[in-house]
Amino acid sequence: MQTNMKQNLWGYIFIGPFIIGFLAFTIIPIIASFYFSFTSYDLFNAPRWIGLDNFKEMFTSDPRYLHSLKITFIYVFVGVPLRLIFALVVAMLLNTASRAVGLYRTLYYLPSLIGGSVAVAIMWRNIFGDDGIVNIALLSMGIDPVRWFGNPTAALWMLIFLSVWQFGSSMLIFLAGLKSIPQSYYEAASVDGASFFQKFFNITIPMLSPVILFNAIMQTIAAFMTFVPAFIISKGTGGPLDGTLLYSLYLFKQGFEFFHMGYASAMAWVMLIIIAILTSLIFLSSKYWVHYESEGGK
Repeated sequence: MQTNMKQNLWGYIFIGPFIIGFLAFTIIPIIASFYFSFTSYDLFNAPRWIGLDNFKEMFTSDPRYLHSLKITFIYVFVGVPLRLIFALVVAMLLNTASRAVGLYRTLYYLPSLIGGSVAVAIMWRNIFGDDGIVNIALLSMGIDPVRWFGNPTAALWMLIFLSVWQFGSSMLIFLAGLKSIPQSYYEAASVDGASFFQKFFNITIPMLSPVILFNAIMQTIAAFMTFVPAFIISKGTGGPLDGTLLYSLYLFKQGFEFFHMGYASAMAWVMLIIIAILTSLIFLSSKYWVHYESEGGK
C-alpha cells in the first residue's frame, strides 16, 4: 500500500507542472475569454457586462469586421485548395525511386518548416516589395515594376501564394499516404490497360481520401488562424485599403492596438464557431467521398 502511495505521489509530482501550466495558460484563459466576450473591457477599467452587444456590433455596426471576415474566407477557400493540389502534385512526383528523393523531400519541406516565421514574411516582403528583387529584375528587362503590395487584390494574392509555398507538411503527409497504397493495384490496372488519369481517379484519390480529409481539416484551421504573414507584410496595418486584414490580424488590432479586449474575445469565440462549423461540414461530407480500405469502399 505504501509503495503504491509513493508511486502515485511521484506521478503527481511529475505531472504537476504540466497540470498547473495547462490550467494557467489554457483552461483559465479560455474561461476568462468567454466571460470577457460579454463585457466591455479595455485593460484599464474593470469589465462591464454588456451581454450580446459585442456580437451584435460585429455584424451590424462594424464594416471592417465584415470585410476581414470576407478577406479571410477568400484566403481560406482559395489558398487551401491550391496548397493541397500543389502538395499532392509534388508528393506524386517524389513518390518515385530516386537516389536524391530524400534531399528533395527536405528541400520541399523547408519552406513549411520556417514558413510561419517572421523572417520568411520579411523575406517575402523584400522579394516582392516596391524595391524588391522581382521588381529589380523586371526593370533590368525594361519592364515597369509592379506594386505587388500596393493593390488590395494583388496584396491578398501575394499572401495566398505565400501560403501555397508552405506546402511541405501537407506534401509529406500525402507522400506517406501514397507509399501506403499497394503497387499491386496499379499493376493490375496497367494490365487492364488503364491510363494514368484512370489510375489517378480510381485508385490514388479513393485510397488517399482519408489523408485528403485530414489535410483539408488541418490546413483549413491553420489558414483561419494565419497572422504573422499578414502582420509583417502589411506592417501591422492590414493594408493597402484593408486588403490583407485577415481575421486574426483584426482581432489582434482590436485587442492590443485599440485595447478592446471584450470585443476581441468575442471575435475569438466567433472564429471558434466558424471553424467548428466548417470542420463539421467537412466531416459530414466525408461519407460521400472518403473511402476506407477496411470497409471495402463506400
